[in-house]
This record gives sequence, C-alpha cells and structure tokens, in this order.
Amino acid sequence: MNKKLKNIIKITLPLLLGVFLVWYSLSKVSLEELWVYAKNANYKWIVLGMFLGLLSHLSRAYRWRFQLEPMGYHVKLGNSIMAVFATYLINYTIPRAGEVARASILTNYEGVPFEKGFGTIVAERIADLIVMLGIISITLFLQFDFIYSFLVERFDPAKILLMLTFAFVIVLLFFKFIKKSQSKLAIKMRSFIHGLIEGAFSIFKMEKKWAFIFHTLFIWGMYVLMFYITSFAIKDLEGVSLGAILIGFISASFSIAATNGGIGSYPLAIYAAFSIFGIAEEPSIAFGWIMWASQTLLIIVFGGVSLTYLPIYNRKK
Repeated sequence: MNKKLKNIIKITLPLLLGVFLVWYSLSKVSLEELWVYAKNANYKWIVLGMFLGLLSHLSRAYRWRFQLEPMGYHVKLGNSIMAVFATYLINYTIPRAGEVARASILTNYEGVPFEKGFGTIVAERIADLIVMLGIISITLFLQFDFIYSFLVERFDPAKILLMLTFAFVIVLLFFKFIKKSQSKLAIKMRSFIHGLIEGAFSIFKMEKKWAFIFHTLFIWGMYVLMFYITSFAIKDLEGVSLGAILIGFISASFSIAATNGGIGSYPLAIYAAFSIFGIAEEPSIAFGWIMWASQTLLIIVFGGVSLTYLPIYNRKK
C-alpha cells in the first residue's frame, strides 16, 4: 500500500504542480497577450530552433550506440532514434518512465538485456550532468561581476559571506557523514557518488570515446543554440545578452525536472532568469511558452510516429 501510494504521489504531484504553474503564468500574462506574441513571432527562427533540437535528439540516438557496441550489441540506428523519441514522449506522462521504456524497447527489438541498456542510459546521464556543470561554471565565470553586483545590491555582503561559509561547512559535514556513516542513506549516497565517478571515467575507456565526447558536446551545443536562436522570434528580446541566454537556459533546463516535460515551470523559469537582467515580464513568459510549445510539438510528432512505427519497422524480426 505504501509503495502504491508513493507511485501515485510521484505521478500526480508533478501534474498538479504543472497545472498550478500554468495557471500562475497565465495570471501574469493572459492568453490574449500570449496569442499576440505568438501571432507576431518570426516563425523562421522557431522552425530553425526546432531543427536544431531535432539534430540534438538524433545525435543522442547515434551516441547511444557507442555505449552498446563494446558489449557486443550493434543496434539499428532506426531503433535507437525511435527509442530516444519514445523516451521524451513518455516522460511527458510519467516522469522518468521514459528511461525504463527506452531500455525495454532495446530489450524487445534488439535483444539487449534490460539492465545493460538501462546502465548505458544512466552513464549517458552522468556525461550530460558533467557538461551541464561545465555550462554552469562557464556562466558563473563569464557573468561573475554581474552576479556579484546583483547579489550585493539586494543583499548585505556580510550576510552573503555568512551564507557561503555556512553552505561550505554544511557540504564538508555532509561529505564527512557520507564517508564515515554506516546508515542506509550514507551507503546509498556513497554508492551514488561512486557510480557518478565510475560512469564519468568509463567514457574514457570506450573504444569510440572521442566520438562520444564530440556528440555529447554537440548535443548540448545544439540545446544552447536552439534556445538562443528561438529568442530571435520575439521582437522585444532583440539584443538580449549572452548572460541572460545562458542563465535562462540553465534555469529552464532545471525546470524540466520539476513538472512533466517542464509544463508550466519552463516559462516561469525563463522569466525568473530574464528578470535579473531587467527584461520585461510579458516577452519573457511569451518566449518561454513559445520555446516550450515548439519543442513539445517536435516531441509529440516524432515520439508519436516512433511508438507507432516501431513494431512495423521490426516486423521482420
């Protein structure tokens, strides 16, 4: 009963949060105002952004095969592509269920054991996490003066220093606890951290490691570029700074984990980031909705086709 209740909460909570955030964002900018922005948007930039998003997904599917080949599995590119798109689509219904479905697709159609397929997905998420941390670090380096000035203007520098010191002490105590404690939580955390490190270094043991690294950087390069390119579609965002784009991208990326596919949370995350740079509320939220809607449409179309065509594509097997 407890497990069933947990599963229900995992499914319903992000959905309810998404509904609330949709309502909240529409309380900030009405449907009529959003429609005006959508009607006046330059769709050539939106379509180009969708194309860049498509390239990133195809690159992810191609990259996946590098992880499977050392284990002796030569997966058809078509199955890899359709499994990736199916993952994204399913994640819109049940968070993280797409990864399970992705590994299951390879098990059903390519004979790859589920645990091995799922293990490669975890490993690629580790690679993606490393790149994301790299983007955050670069953004902090490039925008250090701005971020520092922003914090100093709004907060007492002494309080900021106290908070940073407190955070540093907490991190030290946390790692000390993880290292020495024998509690279930500490053991799980040690295992998780060990897995992250092992997964990261396993990339360099791969036969096609440089191709894997290239595709990883290409995927995230396309993510950032599609975000930047799509901003050109909104006239009020002309001349938006690189700092705003990077911080907006980071904020939006984390929002996807908050609700199913980022529904409701994505536009608000972009608004929260852009507001730091004094960008108006209406175009920020409108851009967030246009960005989210265009990429969601891409996933619905290609994900729907993938789920439909998978059994037909593999009927000869």
